[in-house]
Amino acid sequence: MTGWWGWDLLIGLTVALLAVWAALIAALVIVRPRGGMLREALRLLPDVLRLVRRLAADPALPRGVRVRLGLLLAYLAIPIDLVPDFIPLLGYADDAIIVTAVLRSVVRRAGIDPVRRHWPGTDDGFAALCRLTGLK
Repeated sequence: MTGWWGWDLLIGLTVALLAVWAALIAALVIVRPRGGMLREALRLLPDVLRLVRRLAADPALPRGVRVRLGLLLAYLAIPIDLVPDFIPLLGYADDAIIVTAVLRSVVRRAGIDPVRRHWPGTDDGFAALCRLTGLK
């Protein structure tokens, strides 16, 4: 390589991060929401954000669940995404996929009842959330 271990390490880490990023982009292209599902997910976004904040603040939930939800809120608040939001469809799909994965893990660990109890939207909105994320 370059002959200096520091540069070799930096180049290796950069290549590895780019490879992981490319793999994540490919996965998002394959599993991206189709048709109206992304629009429906974007319509639910304000309620989902309130839900995540309420769940993260609930002391009755296990600590690991609250930590995951706090990390999710931090990820959503940071302007740097896996896929930039200006890219059509995929820009917001990465956020939707990550929120879905975290909500599924919350339901697996704590059950659907806390999610239902903290849902700030309508019953139709909760049904759409369950349909989009496969919670039930």
